[in-house]
Amino acid sequence: MNPEQLQQLLRGVQSGDVGIEEALTQLRLLPYEDIGFAKLDHHRWLRKGFPEVVLCRGKTVKQVVDIVEHLALAGSTVLATKATPEMSTAVQDVVPEARFYELPGMIVVNGVVDRKNPGFVLVVTAGTADIPVAEEAVVTSEVMGNRVERLYDVGVAGLHRLLDHKSLLLEANVIVAVAGMEGALASVISGMVGRPIMAVPTSVGYGASFEGLAALLGMLNTCAPGVAVVNIDNGFGAGYLASLINRQTKKKR
Repeated sequence: MNPEQLQQLLRGVQSGDVGIEEALTQLRLLPYEDIGFAKLDHHRWLRKGFPEVVLCRGKTVKQVVDIVEHLALAGSTVLATKATPEMSTAVQDVVPEARFYELPGMIVVNGVVDRKNPGFVLVVTAGTADIPVAEEAVVTSEVMGNRVERLYDVGVAGLHRLLDHKSLLLEANVIVAVAGMEGALASVISGMVGRPIMAVPTSVGYGASFEGLAALLGMLNTCAPGVAVVNIDNGFGAGYLASLINRQTKKKR
């Protein structure tokens, strides 16, 4: 049950159109629902402004299906990350309206279609290989009600590609910078604009990149102010935080 649905229920009780027993039945899932192997936090939407997100990695296909089904039945927007095509197919058999984003591996049900937050989030990648993680940030931000723009394959190995889009960088309310290798992209962008930068290190690279550790340390050690860093390949975390920042912006700067 999302905040709008709760308000509608309370207005129904106030007007007499909804009985007390019926209202109690609808509220029975708050604050959480115990389905045996998981306790679904239906109250999170009221506390955080967005419902609980499902991490599919480490779960069985049946567990993912059961969780998504119960969240969808409760009327929640469902966002599931790190999902496989097999998981998506099984979910769609039970929840036909579920949509699968194959590149980032995400399942969405009841996704937000209106862009209620002002301004926009800009997601930038250093290379093409970083796009799957970037798309995780894109889908997350869009489902949370943001307009999202993409700027891909503009890494520091060809800095002129990034400089050609400086006006777009300046217009964004918040920027998600996704890069592997040495992770320099976030530092470069932060040195160019006065916007919050969400830096996402990816496991793209070889040799001494240590599956993203080099990029993570490079971003953490940036000398450019205004950079916050999430964990390796955590496009969801960056997209979520970027959405919260964008939500605070009342008008375009």
